[in-house]
Amino acid sequence: MKFAAIFALTISGASAFAPSMVSRSATSLDGAVVYYSTSTGNTETVAQYIADAAGGLDIVDIGDASDDEIKGFDGLIIGAPTWHTGADEQRSGTSWDDFLYDTLPNIELEGKNVAVFGMGDQEGYGDNYCDAAGELYDLFEAKGCKMFGLTSTDGYNHSDSKAERDGKFCGLMMDEDNQYDLSEDRAKAWVEQLKSEGFAF
Repeated sequence: MKFAAIFALTISGASAFAPSMVSRSATSLDGAVVYYSTSTGNTETVAQYIADAAGGLDIVDIGDASDDEIKGFDGLIIGAPTWHTGADEQRSGTSWDDFLYDTLPNIELEGKNVAVFGMGDQEGYGDNYCDAAGELYDLFEAKGCKMFGLTSTDGYNHSDSKAERDGKFCGLMMDEDNQYDLSEDRAKAWVEQLKSEGFAF
């Protein structure tokens, strides 16, 4: 059976879940994991919603993940924080920065199933809503990954976003600041969509 890893990172919100530590070899495909990094917890919260909807996944900080552990999964669900997309480095202030600049350029991911979800604030940053998710989508697509999980922009109140692709979001976009009451249902619906698309859970 194929499984998925979720990488979840954020720089805003409140942490509600304690992480579990998981050790895994490069050849082990007998489980799924949630990788994240957070300052205060929004992406951790959403990652837990997705993990629960997918049947229950462990959560581990991306800073604790080795290359071999990452390559041991067929499917990767990537959680993007709200970050400074104009900065050259230290964009998120989390462990994601090291992964983006040191690990991602040197890791073989071709053929992996990848789905992206992002965090944003439509009211405070409506002109660049979830831009980081769009950047991550492009980076993983350039690595030869198979991209899944585009969603409708209906129900969102933003003016512009790098996460849009031909009128759709390049994954699941979440707003824990203004639409937190919709997050859990959105996560459940997205997981069902990924399953219907044949994503490698």
